[in-house]
Amino acid sequence: MLDKFFDMSGRNTNLKTEFIAGLTTFLAMSYVLGVNPYLLSTAGMPLKSVFFATVISATISCIITGLLSNYPLGVAPGMGVNALFAITVIKTLGYSWNAALAAVFLSAIIFFLITVTGLRIKIIKAIPEVLHLAMGSGVGFFLTFIGLKNAGIIISHPTNIVGLSHLTSPAPLLALIGIGITLILFIRKIPAAIFIGLLITSIIGIVFTSTGFGVHSAINMPMIPSEFVTLNFDTSATFAFISGFKELFGNLNDLIMVIFSFIFLIFFDTAGTFIILGKQGDFPKDEKGEYKGTDKGFLSIAISNFIGVIFGTSPLITYIESSAGVGVGGRTGLSAIFTGLFFLISMIFAPVIIFLFTPSVTAVALVIIGILMIGQLKEIDWSDFVSLATLFTTISMMILTSSISLGIAFGFVIYTITSIGMGRAKELHWLVWILTILFIYYLLFGIK
Repeated sequence: MLDKFFDMSGRNTNLKTEFIAGLTTFLAMSYVLGVNPYLLSTAGMPLKSVFFATVISATISCIITGLLSNYPLGVAPGMGVNALFAITVIKTLGYSWNAALAAVFLSAIIFFLITVTGLRIKIIKAIPEVLHLAMGSGVGFFLTFIGLKNAGIIISHPTNIVGLSHLTSPAPLLALIGIGITLILFIRKIPAAIFIGLLITSIIGIVFTSTGFGVHSAINMPMIPSEFVTLNFDTSATFAFISGFKELFGNLNDLIMVIFSFIFLIFFDTAGTFIILGKQGDFPKDEKGEYKGTDKGFLSIAISNFIGVIFGTSPLITYIESSAGVGVGGRTGLSAIFTGLFFLISMIFAPVIIFLFTPSVTAVALVIIGILMIGQLKEIDWSDFVSLATLFTTISMMILTSSISLGIAFGFVIYTITSIGMGRAKELHWLVWILTILFIYYLLFGIK
């Protein structure tokens, strides 16, 4: 029955291979269990509740994606889009986390409509690739900055805005050691390098605190948990988005920018993952030239974001770490289902993960992910001034304004201006013109 439903014979795989692939994908992306709760908790969300929401939404979403698309995709709250949620929407724009969740719900509705109406193909063709690459690489730099700041490596400076802290302090030292170890694991091509790196960093952190070094650190350090498993889960953020709608509609200018930003990041992350995994796994294409299952994959992500916001977490995306599962032979949605089940099992280990994956540890994952995301820069045409100006502006404004939304807005504006200057105005899609006009209005009149 499984063979027939997932076409395992046709894709040259079997139950054992799919199980191993599902486990491999889970281990490769399991860092989200520590990173997402801590990142969202910095914006005031209850950490334990975000952990529950992260696990349960990833579980259900992986299973739905596997069943609908028959694609070996891991799905969970995304890196980058959670930074947009916590840093830009809540900390920079000043929304409550309930209102931020309400914005995610509205974004999920629009993303769903884009998916079921077939507009996604037109959007992919309309938005220039350089803007997509600029957004992705910019988010990578932004995540790295957040990680370094959370670990206390980068601190506020009275005359230079930011500066370097004392690297012999417990948290910065632990983070630097963890980054070095994880980089070596990546270079050595160790499977699940980020997860293993986080575990090793956590163990070193426990040694620090056990010997008295780091006990009084201003930044939380890893400690031996008082309990190792639990069945007592915090669901306080479930359906919390409902109370945020009134506040959300108080500023329509910011609301439109936030929704655009959420949709862009979810949309292009999903599209990019399908293309990369399709090539890696040599999946068959349909008559439109897309990899089979792409349409249902987008639909499953749309559904997943409804699930995520209901339980109380930032938007979900497909994880490029799914390529680890494909690399060991995963070819069907059954491996995605196994990935979801492993997420479910991890739920009872909440005390261990929360006590071990503190900011000084999760900074390791954020820096490594940032490094991986800027790998997109190899696709940039460095001889094209339009590409250079767009890339530079998007990245610099994301970091300097602490806002992914503003980085995207400036990127569109500069792309349009430089395209006009280069005599390429006729090449601009009408959607780019509309978005540029909206972004200019927001930058001039919409910012509080």
